[in-house]
Amino acid sequence: MHNKVVYHAMKAFSSFGLPVLRFNFRSVGLSEGTHDNGHGEQDDVHAALDWMEQNLNRPILFAGFSFGSNVGLRACCGDARVKGLIGLGLPVRAEGRDYTYKFLPRCTQPKLFLSGDHDQYGPREALAEIFERAPEPKRLVMIADADHFFQGTPESPNPKLDLMQKEIRLWLQSAFSLS
Repeated sequence: MHNKVVYHAMKAFSSFGLPVLRFNFRSVGLSEGTHDNGHGEQDDVHAALDWMEQNLNRPILFAGFSFGSNVGLRACCGDARVKGLIGLGLPVRAEGRDYTYKFLPRCTQPKLFLSGDHDQYGPREALAEIFERAPEPKRLVMIADADHFFQGTPESPNPKLDLMQKEIRLWLQSAFSLS
């Protein structure tokens, strides 16, 4: 929850006055529990949704990064409380794990998929296939010369986090009429 991608995504939501809840999955940082390969972590997302519903009583928008985007999309797709979904750095294969998205054809909420065009865990072709299986409304944005963490490439070494933030803001404005 303290990496640059999550922080910059939070700033994009906060720029519209939206409350943001960031949390670590079980076994990450100082959190309790044991990593459960994305299964128990969906329970973590559901617990966060329950807390937000009880304490904030506002429409919920979900954004997750990397492993969190896969887990969060699985947990939130079809949940009526969640009005929109953002998958940042959507992984396909990372650190010996394969990620599947068979649930996406049933995911009717507005969706933004945002990755770097040099993302080592989510190759462009694989993301395009995943995107095609998702129903509308949806948007796929590939940030030029950005890696998985929206950092630059040797050809264009400057970080691309500002571009990631800009795309999140544009999507929030167009999908939810925020200003």
